[in-house]
Formats: sequence, C-alpha cells, structure tokens
Amino acid sequence: MVSKTVQFNCDDALQMKAVAVLIQKASTFRSSVYLAKGERRANAKSLLGVMSLGVENAMEIRVTADGSDEAEALETISSYLTNPEF
Repeated sequence: MVSKTVQFNCDDALQMKAVAVLIQKASTFRSSVYLAKGERRANAKSLLGVMSLGVENAMEIRVTADGSDEAEALETISSYLTNPEF
C-alpha cells in the first residue's frame, strides 16, 4: 500500500467534471484507490463516495492505492488532482 497527500487544484466551475474524470481514471487500475479528507475515506472509483467527501478547490486530499499497479495508480491520480486536465 502506498499513499500521498496532495492539494486539489480546480476551478469551482469545473469541479464536477474533474470528479467525473477522476473516477474514470481510477477505474482503469486493478488496485484499490481511496481518497481521504481528514478521517473520512472514499473509494475513488465511486461517484457517490467521492462526492460524499465534499471535495473543494485547494483542499488537501490523501490518495491511497493498494494492489498490483498501486505505484502507477498513485502517481496518475495524484498528478491529476494537482493539475486536472480534461
């Protein structure tokens, strides 16, 4: 299991689009991928889970990946959160 804390950087107007793309990216990995805000944790492959975290611009999020492609998953999701590109 690997984890990293990153800052989510996204214009508020594009936030829902960024979350949708994040879920698509996380779903491409075999590893389990989780996002955490404080003590709350959500499956990064679940729209409702990610939305329940109340992700906002400039928020610190801990990304955790566990599985056969965990390093790649962690890097991809962390990079995307710091610089969302559609």
